[in-house]
Amino acid sequence: MAWPSRAPLDTELDFTPPPQDLGAMAEVLESKHGIHAAGIAEFFALYHGQKGDAGRSWAWTGVAELVRTRERERIDDANSH
Repeated sequence: MAWPSRAPLDTELDFTPPPQDLGAMAEVLESKHGIHAAGIAEFFALYHGQKGDAGRSWAWTGVAELVRTRERERIDDANSH
C-alpha cells in the first residue's frame, strides 16, 4: 500500500473552502445566528484579512454576500405576497 505524499514542514496547507461550500456556510450561520449572520461573516473576513489569510478572508466575504442576497430575496418574496 502506498502512503500519500506529505507536505514539507515549511509548507502552509490551504484550508480555504471551495466556492460550492460557501452556501452551506451561509446556511449554518443563518440557522445559528439569524439576523446577525452577515455581520459575523464580515467579522471573520476582516479577522482573516488582518492576519494575512486572503483565501479565508475571501471565503467569509463571499458568505456575507450570500447571506445578504438571501435576506433580500426573502424580503422580496414576503412583499410580493
